[in-house]
Amino acid sequence: MKALVSRKLLERRILLPLFLILAQAAFATDRVDIQMLTNNALRITVNGKLFTDYHFTNELQTPAPARPYFCPVLGPGDSPMTRQWPMEPGEGEEHDHPHHRGLWYGHASVDGIDFWTDKNTNNSFVSVSGARVVHTKFLEIKSGDQSGVIRSTDNWVTKDGEIVCTDERALTVYARPDSERLFDFDITLHAPANKPVVLGDEKDGTIAVRVAESMRLTRKDKSHGDGHIVQSTGARDAETWGKRADWCDYSGPVNGKTVGIAIFDNPKNPRHPTWWHVRDYGLFAANPVGVHFFENKPPHAGDLTIAPGESITFRYRFYMHEGDDQQAKVADHYKEYCQP
Repeated sequence: MKALVSRKLLERRILLPLFLILAQAAFATDRVDIQMLTNNALRITVNGKLFTDYHFTNELQTPAPARPYFCPVLGPGDSPMTRQWPMEPGEGEEHDHPHHRGLWYGHASVDGIDFWTDKNTNNSFVSVSGARVVHTKFLEIKSGDQSGVIRSTDNWVTKDGEIVCTDERALTVYARPDSERLFDFDITLHAPANKPVVLGDEKDGTIAVRVAESMRLTRKDKSHGDGHIVQSTGARDAETWGKRADWCDYSGPVNGKTVGIAIFDNPKNPRHPTWWHVRDYGLFAANPVGVHFFENKPPHAGDLTIAPGESITFRYRFYMHEGDDQQAKVADHYKEYCQP
């Protein structure tokens, strides 16, 4: 009897530490790490796997991107969720709209100045207006279990060096299983103390992503593609452009399996639910200030003014998933976002 008890105690002494080691190893994978990749980029990994690189612009870069952007963006199973061009050659991809760089924030009319559109001059991509969104500093770069955070500030600068407005942005990336990727993008725009800032009524803006080429609704040859767009209202595909909805989902095949990107408009955002500037060729954007274009109203009907010294905040969640919107339960995930 004593021998049996001793053997059980020995087994416990061996198995308990082994269990703790295995448990620690399992939990250790639930992690987001952020590191400086170059002087102009941060690398974000989720559970040890590349998620995205954050490319930012500073005053010393010449030539330089006209605004910060995330690229590549890898989704479920390391699926590339964004177009590669113009950062990479992008074999078989459409070489249109050089300002569609992965995932970004911009707008075509900020006090009448275009902070959205780039032009291609001998494979050098620069802002058509000369305006740039220039990174000024990081407020926080924090890796961690369950989530990681990047907080930074930027100046929106004209070609003559005048600061039109500033922003403070926060990216929160959550450690999730390989079947999905989840992150929040929040941005606060600040007007200077001595004058207002007008976000003009333009269709080209604001938070946007250019989806992978194979996810498009319409291929380069104008034939029907395999992608689909669905909104919270039930609108689908071609009928989704310029419509208002709580969320919008763009899904299609990547490397032989269906994946999707859903963007959630926070209920506290100004003018919620937002309008969606979502195209059959792969542009996918939430735009709260394009009313003239989306609803055929008079010019400037959608202008949004930030009073001198005041600010305005927009919050969005990105949910990258396997399957279509139904299989990924996008509507349920949106409810969780609204009631965390």
